[in-house]
Amino acid sequence: MTLFRLDASILPASSASRALADLVEAEWTASHPDSTVTRRDLAADPVPATAWADAVTGGFAGEEHRTPAQNDARALAAALADEVIDADALLFAVPLYNYGVSQHFKTWFDLAATDPRLGIGSTALRGKPATLVTVLGGNYAPGTPKEGWDHSTGWLRRVLEDVWGLDLRVVQRPFTLVGVNPALDAFTDAAQELKADAENKAVAYGREIAALRGSRVA
Repeated sequence: MTLFRLDASILPASSASRALADLVEAEWTASHPDSTVTRRDLAADPVPATAWADAVTGGFAGEEHRTPAQNDARALAAALADEVIDADALLFAVPLYNYGVSQHFKTWFDLAATDPRLGIGSTALRGKPATLVTVLGGNYAPGTPKEGWDHSTGWLRRVLEDVWGLDLRVVQRPFTLVGVNPALDAFTDAAQELKADAENKAVAYGREIAALRGSRVA
């Protein structure tokens, strides 16, 4: 049994997304104490920004005409694909940065998707249980002044659910900058409620993906 976990926060020591992902992982480990957790930390080991272009152009060239960089990029893409295909369940912790998706995650996804097993129309991950943890410094929910400014969560759901076909659960915690940015002090109570709700969902979804995978193996 294997859980694949990806973290994209650039601030591991104080990461709200990592803290929530820890709760999901703890439930998985409690249900599968002998399982393996395969980790991909995109802050500590980022995917090279040039790898996607090298993998794509390498796919257009015959094997004998590929450059060393193209060969390396294609090999890395295959390794990234192996990690998610071989796992029994998946956990992604991806913060919102500058109103959009983390560049570290986007670079990782783009390269992984160049592997034929994970491209558009692939079925290698279809139905696999997964949890996405995402955190937002502000609040972009309907009715808020910046409604619609979260350009990350929708994209993440699109590629994980619709492109890869994962059986996805989403834990989202807004207002992580309350207590950091004085301009948000008025939202302290709301932020605490949203934090508690996200933590409860993280625990529940951790149990769900563990039970789903356990039942399929049995």
